[in-house]
Amino acid sequence: MVTLDCETKSRCERTELAISRVCSSSLRRRLLAYSSSSFPMDAHLSSSSLISSFLFLLLLINGSQCFYLPGVAPQDLDKGDPLMVKVNKLTSIKTQLPYTYYSLPYCRPDSIVDSAGNLGEVLRGDRIENSPFVFKMREPQMCNVVCRITLNGKTMKAFKEKIDDEYRVNMILDNLPLVVPIQRLYQQAPPVYQLGYHVGVKGQYAGIKDDKYFIHNHLSFTVKYHREAQMDSARIVGFEVKPFSVKHAYEGQWSEKTRLTSCDPHAMLTVTSSNNPQEVEDKQEIIFTYDVEFQESDIKWASRWDTYLLMSDDQIHWFSIVNSLMIVLFLSGMVAMIMLRTLYRDISRYNELETQEEAQEETGWKLVHGDVFRPPIHSDLLCVHAGTGVQCLGMMLVMMMFAVLGFLSPSNRGGLMTAMLFLWVVMGLFAGYASARLYKMFKGTEWKKIAVRTAFLFPGSVATMFFILNALIWGEKSSGAVPFGTMFALAFLWFGISVPLVFIGSYVGFRKQAIEDPVKTNKIPRQIPEQAWYMNPIFSILIGGILPFGAVFIELFFILTSIWLNQFCYIFGFLFIVLVILIVTCAEITIVLCYFQLCSEDYLWWWRSYLTSGSSALYLFLYSTFYFFTKLEITKLVSGILYFGYMLIASYAFFVLTGAIGFYACFWFTRLIYSSVKID
Repeated sequence: MVTLDCETKSRCERTELAISRVCSSSLRRRLLAYSSSSFPMDAHLSSSSLISSFLFLLLLINGSQCFYLPGVAPQDLDKGDPLMVKVNKLTSIKTQLPYTYYSLPYCRPDSIVDSAGNLGEVLRGDRIENSPFVFKMREPQMCNVVCRITLNGKTMKAFKEKIDDEYRVNMILDNLPLVVPIQRLYQQAPPVYQLGYHVGVKGQYAGIKDDKYFIHNHLSFTVKYHREAQMDSARIVGFEVKPFSVKHAYEGQWSEKTRLTSCDPHAMLTVTSSNNPQEVEDKQEIIFTYDVEFQESDIKWASRWDTYLLMSDDQIHWFSIVNSLMIVLFLSGMVAMIMLRTLYRDISRYNELETQEEAQEETGWKLVHGDVFRPPIHSDLLCVHAGTGVQCLGMMLVMMMFAVLGFLSPSNRGGLMTAMLFLWVVMGLFAGYASARLYKMFKGTEWKKIAVRTAFLFPGSVATMFFILNALIWGEKSSGAVPFGTMFALAFLWFGISVPLVFIGSYVGFRKQAIEDPVKTNKIPRQIPEQAWYMNPIFSILIGGILPFGAVFIELFFILTSIWLNQFCYIFGFLFIVLVILIVTCAEITIVLCYFQLCSEDYLWWWRSYLTSGSSALYLFLYSTFYFFTKLEITKLVSGILYFGYMLIASYAFFVLTGAIGFYACFWFTRLIYSSVKID
């Protein structure tokens, strides 16, 4: 066997590196396996060029699997290259109010520089800034002194409040968040990663009942890196920390060159425990230090987020998803079978009756054919909510598709919220079109009025609630408060882009020919007979919302955990499946109840079809209330108001989404059945 010459080998390594940068893991393995098996090892320079060209062609062919997300490009680092650690917000699952890192008297660099963030990051309360922590690639450090401070009454109170509320410090290195590894009960299982480390802990000395506050002033960092064979540069694949509370000691007067006796690299004295912790008290002196250790890892850069996204309850999650999917699919199949058999029999019977004298004795849903398409009360409001639901549905579908393809990965902080906002704005075109089409079918003439309501009713309600909640956050001096510049950007997205698109969609929709009813509407409304108790509108509406909520409540637990317990949620594949199940379930349960309603000669189906599936939002809000009292430890009034305020907004959005799905399904169903029978 003839080995490759140096230039050929170098070129092959660069080709493999390029593949690892741009491709998904499955395609990368396929390409590398092909390149290693299809060409003999005695290839010369010309054949290596052929390999590179062929692989490039494969990359073009498989372009759907290979893409490079902006802002998440790998960074090759040589030994000694500086690593700049950035600090992010302080977070707490007890208050849900983020604060900037330097709101506490931590050590500061010479000048604080804010990192530019996207719209989603600002709305999340992220405030990324530089820090005094500076590492050098693959050069371990021990007992580096960052600074020394002396607490006063104000700073002592600030630290104690944050420790009481269990605030965590968040940092970033090479776009990776800082995590604390927590070993599971089973030693063989991989550890669970907690985002950020706690500011401090509250505890007691042995034999003393009074609680004391201890600050984590020594950080033992571990930077994991991956290095390809025969390459000197490496890539960062992990950023971990173990925090300690240490009362540092030194001899003599303090100066920049003072050596600590509690942590000395020259004497190989390191911090491995918090046996002598640092108290948080007035006039106490606190010295902040850190260690840095570098560990080589087998994890490649493309897979470095896998460990962060590992769920501690993955088996329960999988079982719940499969269980929910199977139940809903079974119910959907059963409902569809019943509906097809029943409708086929009814339509056949009615068409046969037309040839007999018994046609005058009509019963069931055909009896109300002269009233079923009579415009409902408050038809304008129904048009607005139907159009808004189309807007929500379009936003969710497109966003889920992008998320499943990997464009909204956790490495792109704020990307999910930014995508939601922009998609919502763009989908205003479809909202205006849908509402105007429905409005014209109801014999409406003032399309501009319906366009204004569509553009301002739902967004205005959400904006009002958002402004009130933002004012409460401002009052707490939290970094979660949206600044004026971002408010202006949101207003521009609404008034400058969304509103014009709604008007354009309404204009186009109103110019279209009106939707014709399959049957004529009588001039005099028919009297609705007395209904059975189970066909009472309130009862049937509340019953109809149970099944759609049942399709999503398992995933809802993981979503709420991700949002309110500050954990990663990267289950977009499951969420997309659940969204499809939700659409099918909302449509089918509304069609079934609408059919029963028409059979009982009640033709007021317009609003009831919307409210039947939309009532699942009520169960969503009730479940969020249950989640608040059973899973969260929020005690502050402002934090509780924030939680229920945001969940009220989410429930309202869920209402218009599910309501529109049920309404349009029932609209299609009624038009289908009444156009399938012979009516004089």
